[in-house]
Amino acid sequence: MTLGAADELNDRERAAVEAELRCLADDEFVAAERYTEWQVRGPTLEADVAVANIAQDELGHARLWYDLLEDFGHDQVDLIWERDPADFRHATLLEQGFAEGDWADCIVRGYLYDTFERLRLESLEETTYPRIADRVGKVLGEEEYHREHAHNWLERLAEDAEGRRRLQAALDRLFPHALTLFEPTDHEEAIVDLGVRPDPLSELRAEWRDMVTPVLGGLGLDVPVADHEDLLPAARGRDGSHTDDWASLYNEFTFTYEQLGRSEAPALMPDPDEADV
Repeated sequence: MTLGAADELNDRERAAVEAELRCLADDEFVAAERYTEWQVRGPTLEADVAVANIAQDELGHARLWYDLLEDFGHDQVDLIWERDPADFRHATLLEQGFAEGDWADCIVRGYLYDTFERLRLESLEETTYPRIADRVGKVLGEEEYHREHAHNWLERLAEDAEGRRRLQAALDRLFPHALTLFEPTDHEEAIVDLGVRPDPLSELRAEWRDMVTPVLGGLGLDVPVADHEDLLPAARGRDGSHTDDWASLYNEFTFTYEQLGRSEAPALMPDPDEADV
């Protein structure tokens, strides 16, 4: 089965496609916003350049997915700048403020998210919605660099006891929020049934655990083993519930727009349909 264009979908199909796109776009946009906080604070000049490149990549990926939501009659103002903060559907992992001055926090969060992102994108390679399929390859290629960056820094930080202590502290703090990556929206059943994302989030979660546990364990870190529900934070992200960190981040990135009294905002990136994607 192949789904039609946006204006050809029935209500159930449209809701499923929009729900998946909102999670994709919001995850990437909020990840980019947090990465920008490290662009001049990394431990080396090389790290500053790398995280700046990653932030730009994530912003570009967000633009790819928000652009597809524009097919349904939305624009960037109502998708980002004037959107109710409770309407965002990113996982709470991505909104968490960084532990002050600790590069280990940035690396652990990047590794947990980028491993999930690989699995989600690989599933979307088989999507029944052609407009998503057209863009997955570009995003997958750039995400490979992100994973390598995180993995290399994990190994580097784990070389001594102090580095492992910092990594463990970051893992303990962030792992429950990483589980919100796999929390379903109200449209999860339709997303899977219609093949928008063929693999259920529950299956991706099991595969993700099988990937991250031996890698982190091999570096001398203890990965939480409790059941999923026992570890989840109260705010889940995908259902519109967020942590206090989200309120402050939302206020930061909308501040200039609001202060200037704008009714429209510059595009995040050039229109992907008018560029070489």
